[in-house]
Amino acid sequence: MQKMITILGPTASGKTPLAAALAAEIGGEIISADSRQVYRRMDIGTGKDLGDYVVRSQERLRVGERSSGMSGDCRNVPYHLIDICEPGMKYNLFEYQQDFFDAYEDIRSRGAVPILCGGTGLYIEAVLKGYHLSPVPQNPELRDSLEGKSLAELTQMLADLKTKTGSNMHNTTDVDSCQRAIRAIEIETYNLEHPMPRRELPPVDSLIIGLKIDRELRREKITRRLKTRLEAGMIEEVKALLDEGIPADDLIYYGLEYKFVTEYLIGKTSYDEMFSRLEIAIHQFAKRQMTWFRGMERRGFKINWIDATLPMEEKVKLIMNYAL
Repeated sequence: MQKMITILGPTASGKTPLAAALAAEIGGEIISADSRQVYRRMDIGTGKDLGDYVVRSQERLRVGERSSGMSGDCRNVPYHLIDICEPGMKYNLFEYQQDFFDAYEDIRSRGAVPILCGGTGLYIEAVLKGYHLSPVPQNPELRDSLEGKSLAELTQMLADLKTKTGSNMHNTTDVDSCQRAIRAIEIETYNLEHPMPRRELPPVDSLIIGLKIDRELRREKITRRLKTRLEAGMIEEVKALLDEGIPADDLIYYGLEYKFVTEYLIGKTSYDEMFSRLEIAIHQFAKRQMTWFRGMERRGFKINWIDATLPMEEKVKLIMNYAL
C-alpha cells in the first residue's frame, strides 16, 4: 500500500491520534496539513501535541498485529512539515506545496505510506488537485493603482491578463471579492513581466477520510480544550514569543489563539473578554472548516466520512478496509 491517505476534519475531531495509530499499523509517515504548526515554539496554541506521534504497542494490539516494522513498547511515528520555520514569518501556500512534495517524494522513495493529516482545507486541496502557483511578492504600487476600482472592472482586467499569460483561474474564488481579484491581477502581472519555469506539481491520488463529529460535542470539546490549553501555559507561550522580539502584529496575523491572547497581553482586552471572543472564534473556525470540506465534495473530491467517536481500533479498521 503506497497510495496516500488523507485524514481531514474540523478542529477537535481527533485527526492526529487517528493518523498516528494508522501510521503505526501500516508503516506510514505523517505530513501535516496545518498552516500554523509549521512555526517553531508555537506549540500549545497550534495544538501540536507531539505526544500523539508516539503510539504504544498495546494500542496496536487492539487493532491487530501487522508487520509494520514496530518493535519494543512503542513506535515513534515520523512526521513532516512541523517546526520548519521561525515565528514572524508569513509561510504561504506556494511554500507549503513545494515542501509537501519534497516530503511526499521522500516518504514514497523509502517505501512508506504518506498520510496527509490536518484541517487547513486550502493546503489539502492545493496538493491533491495540483494547483499551479508562483512565488509572487506584493506590488504596493500596483495595488495603489487598483484601489477604488469595481469588482467588474477588476474582473475584466484579470481576464485580459490571463489571455496574455495563457493561464486559467485555478478556482472560482479568484474574483469573489475585490481583494482576491487584486491579488490575482498582481500574480498575473508578475508572471507576464517575469516569465519563469515552474516546478510542475501534479495532482495526488489519495484516499480521503473525513472525521465527522456532532456539532454540540464538537463545541464541548473545543471549550474544554481551550481551558486545558490556557491552564497548560498558552498565555506564557505567547508572552515568550513577544519577549523574544516578535512584533505583536505578526502574532495577531496568525489568528485565533495567537491573535486573542496577544491582544490580552498588550492590554487591548480583559481575560474574560479574551476567553469569550476566542471561544467564539474557534467555533466559527470549525464551522468554516466543514464548509470548505463540503465544498471539496462539490468540487469532485470523494470524502469517506467516519464517526469521530468510534473506538480507535474501529476507525483504523474502517480506513484499512477503504484502502483495500
